[in-house]
Amino acid sequence: MARLSADVGLEALTRYDALIDVRSPGEFAEDHLPGAINLPVLNDAERAEVGTIYVRQSKFLARRLGAGLVARNIAAHLEGALAARDSGFQPMVYCWRGGQRSTAMTTVMDQVGWPVTRLDGGYQTWRRQVVARLYEPRTAPGLRLVLLDGLTGSGKTAVLSRLAARGVQSLDLEGLAEHRGSLFGGLGVVQPAQKLFDTRLFTALGRLDPERPIVVEAESSRIGRVTLPPVLWAAMKAAPRLRLSAPIEARVGRVLEDYAALEHDAEVRDNALRRLPRHHSREAVAAWRQLSRAGDLRALATALMQDHYDPAYRRASRDVGGGDLGEIALSGCAAADLDQAADAVAGAVARLSSDKG
Repeated sequence: MARLSADVGLEALTRYDALIDVRSPGEFAEDHLPGAINLPVLNDAERAEVGTIYVRQSKFLARRLGAGLVARNIAAHLEGALAARDSGFQPMVYCWRGGQRSTAMTTVMDQVGWPVTRLDGGYQTWRRQVVARLYEPRTAPGLRLVLLDGLTGSGKTAVLSRLAARGVQSLDLEGLAEHRGSLFGGLGVVQPAQKLFDTRLFTALGRLDPERPIVVEAESSRIGRVTLPPVLWAAMKAAPRLRLSAPIEARVGRVLEDYAALEHDAEVRDNALRRLPRHHSREAVAAWRQLSRAGDLRALATALMQDHYDPAYRRASRDVGGGDLGEIALSGCAAADLDQAADAVAGAVARLSSDKG
């Protein structure tokens, strides 16, 4: 008989050879346990068909159809994705709430001889843990955050990526959200659903030491289509800030390098410019679109910084709740400049830790 466990701690999950999500691909895409693989016992169309028959015709007919589909799909997985697994394979299997779909899969796997575990409560057990950590301030542990702030193009993301090598904890929210948090930030990339973003964030935080500072790039409450959960957002608003600064010429160069893929796609650029906030005049937007169509991306980036990004940053900076840890000035955005800035951030974080100690 399959074992039953409700332990979904990150360390506990590493004990299994595989986490098998038997829900439909659509459910899996919305969210899943970290590192899980999708071996659905019903695909999206099959699940919809069985559900429709269950509601409109007969529970018996729906169950009979579902049983046949589940049996065929499990057989396909045994002959496909699971064919190379030996007798020592120890997976955890789950569905939506630990019901019929995961029971069907674990029953067969147990008969094969694999020591399989079924997640008690299914995916919902995992989701409750994530919600308690990110959405319930009364139960969530505190976060010691340091915000890395600065105007667009000042190298925040590049500096953030250099901190781990200097022994500093960091959290890359834009990486987790697959969006750069700007007008052009999500072009060509499909962002995760909100619940999947939450899982990525929960997992990333679980790998960090909550007693030590965590450097995170200053963001708005939304990154593309995902929203920062309230526990994180409250901690960010209260966190002290380190500010990066750089000459506008260096910032423009950095932006052109980061968004080089857009150089040859005028249509995508134009569609993004159409989404600018309405407070910009029609004349200004028309001028920016003309620069884009002409391929003068340096002039476009400069204009957008001066008249869109920088004013928006200064407005947002008026409502800063945490302390100011000072400014780190970069003379440029070359690798050496970014390394020096990362060294300075590491030094500031070390001093902050020493003061707290």
